[in-house]
Amino acid sequence: MIKTFRLLLLLLTISLAGCGNDAPPPSTKPSVGNVDPFWRNAVVYFIMTDRFHNGDPSNDTSVGRTQDGGVLRGFSGGDIKGITQKIDSGYFSALGVDAIWTTPLIENIHGAVEDEYGKTYAYHGYWPKDWTAVDPNFGTENDLRELIETAHGKGIRVLADVIINHTGPATSNDVAWPEDWVRGGPPCEWDSYEHIADCTIVETLPDIVTERNDEVELPQFLVEKWRKEGRLEQEVTELDEFFARTEYPRAPKYYIIKWLTDWVRDYGIDGFRVDTAKHVDAAVWQELRIEAEKALAEWRRDNPHKKIDDRPFFMVGEVMNWGMQGFENASTDGRAFDYGDRQVDFYSHGFDALINMGFPTHAAWPYERLFGKYSQALNGGPLNGFGTLNYVTSHDDQNPFDADRSRAWESATKLMLAPGAVQVSYGDEVARDMTGEGSTGDAWLRTEMNWVTAKTDDAKTLLAHWRKLGKYRQAHRAVGAGVHRRLQEAPYLFSRVLDEGDIDDTVLIGLDLPTGKKKIFVHGVFANGTKLTDYYSDQVVVVKNGYVNLDSTYPIMLLGE
Repeated sequence: MIKTFRLLLLLLTISLAGCGNDAPPPSTKPSVGNVDPFWRNAVVYFIMTDRFHNGDPSNDTSVGRTQDGGVLRGFSGGDIKGITQKIDSGYFSALGVDAIWTTPLIENIHGAVEDEYGKTYAYHGYWPKDWTAVDPNFGTENDLRELIETAHGKGIRVLADVIINHTGPATSNDVAWPEDWVRGGPPCEWDSYEHIADCTIVETLPDIVTERNDEVELPQFLVEKWRKEGRLEQEVTELDEFFARTEYPRAPKYYIIKWLTDWVRDYGIDGFRVDTAKHVDAAVWQELRIEAEKALAEWRRDNPHKKIDDRPFFMVGEVMNWGMQGFENASTDGRAFDYGDRQVDFYSHGFDALINMGFPTHAAWPYERLFGKYSQALNGGPLNGFGTLNYVTSHDDQNPFDADRSRAWESATKLMLAPGAVQVSYGDEVARDMTGEGSTGDAWLRTEMNWVTAKTDDAKTLLAHWRKLGKYRQAHRAVGAGVHRRLQEAPYLFSRVLDEGDIDDTVLIGLDLPTGKKKIFVHGVFANGTKLTDYYSDQVVVVKNGYVNLDSTYPIMLLGE
């Protein structure tokens, strides 16, 4: 049984050595160390906002955006209200979702970019124009407030996708950012820290000069925009107060840190998913973490009745290609990212977790190799006490596991039962089609949510499978955060045990079991007389003489108290 607990966080000194940053040291240290088992086991549902659900058709063509983009490269209509409607309907609760992560909701460039892929609008949210405003195609600040309050009301946290690496490109509708804010080159060469962090990923992403502390003025276009919107004085006053309090120089990165943490302070966002983390000077992230923690503390102080609990602010990073070696060989120091000439441990720069980009490859492994290797790395190995976020599909990874959805049940079982936290990408649970016929580049990963085909019998059956696995994981943190032990090879039976602080949780899982009546030896995992629930068949059983008797048509057993 999972007991009520309070996690004691260790405050560690963060070294700035070797980070190439001469910023003044922060006045306090971010809360890092042993990551809460809640987050090491959490189910995080990723939503590409524009492709999920259209809750307000009136904003579909805001700021002059039209429907003339290339295939899957224009706005489709999904918005904040659409997500809120699905939260309110209980869709995420039924899946056992602990947190929702949406693509960036800040205002993006208004125009389109034309390149080898055709005409592309900022439907994805990763081309910032104004970090202080909600994008009109997605809704309003009131819509965002309602989304967060609705999610919190159901015990679901909200993670914002944040960008410091780059601005949006200039278009016929959007002016370029000033040269003292961004660099136009050189292009990244991928062979050293400097050539990955201090460079432009692609030509259309002007790179913020995050390694410098030179003071800069606000971009004139932003000043004029705020003046027209009637909020220039307020924004400037808040910036003056921020820089006076922190004593940071008015460098681009600190402006953006202020703007990003305002969303936490104003609305109670629970955490950040950090975009393009390895392309930003690493010390920036611990500074963002410090300000975000302060902001969340202020929001909770002012809104005690709206918070879920007092868990610390959470940060998970996207470090492209991280997660391969550390899990393949648990004896290897799999925490640090190797830039070629330097290794950087992002966990020592404010992150609780990193997105595990190795999982789509590892998911092809047999169950025991996958589960055993991951448990070794996460329990006593290089990632001991830290978080990861596993996924089978992503809006960025063009090599997903099971791209054609021919192994949809296997994808669900391996992802939801693997050690580590889970990223369910929108539509995984109903085998969203990723054919993307006629699309180019990475657009095929970003098809619209298949609400119509999700009503078919096959999709409903698959959804029920995901829901059972999700609710089981939500009820038992040992699934993702516990120590794995194989009990027998055939039929495959294993346990997970989490004994940490005030948490004492044990689960017993069987896969490839015979259907119908079965007698399962529990291998001493549970004592005689223990009453258990099979979360898959919803049956209650009692351990007698070291066995449980189960009568179910399913080849899966998910036991727990």
